[in-house]
Amino acid sequence: MGRHATQSRHGTALVVAASLLASGAHAEEASAACTATLSGKRVMVRPEARAFISPELDRLVRLGLAGKLEVELTLWRRRAFWFDAHLDSARVTQVLAFTRDGYRLDGRELTGGVGTLELERVAWTLDAKPEAGEHFVVQVEVRLQVVTATSLGRMARWLTQGEASSSGTPVLGSLLRSVAEDLARQATGRCDVSRQP
Repeated sequence: MGRHATQSRHGTALVVAASLLASGAHAEEASAACTATLSGKRVMVRPEARAFISPELDRLVRLGLAGKLEVELTLWRRRAFWFDAHLDSARVTQVLAFTRDGYRLDGRELTGGVGTLELERVAWTLDAKPEAGEHFVVQVEVRLQVVTATSLGRMARWLTQGEASSSGTPVLGSLLRSVAEDLARQATGRCDVSRQP
């Protein structure tokens, strides 16, 4: 009887993980964008994340899980007939959560909803004032993760009542990583740096 109950709990864990995987498959494509301006030696960037909250991620965040938004910004100087020159990078981590009052990003209420997330602004100061013919571009990479493979592993252990072998099997571990990756959204975008008059 114990063996059949264990197999039943393993089956339950796999069904839960598979349903989470299947539910995120029809989500709208996430995208990242930015607006960047150059004033004197200062470059100011305003990144955005669009369509990052799929229905499944929305449900998980509303249930109380927090989403971790990792934003990486890279400033490049364009060079004709050669690779662009890397000038600087910045990494920002923000927390997306749901409260009684609605969605919040690092504690700031998102009154416009979560369709377009206005992320934390980043500023760089160049070493020297750029010449008139110089052009710059910013690359933005955004990743949102609500559920991790570790948290799914804890859920699987709970479903199987703490059996050590349940989360240690290669198939289940691989499935949990796959589900966690499916519940993560990421996108990359670029924007030219415009000069202020």
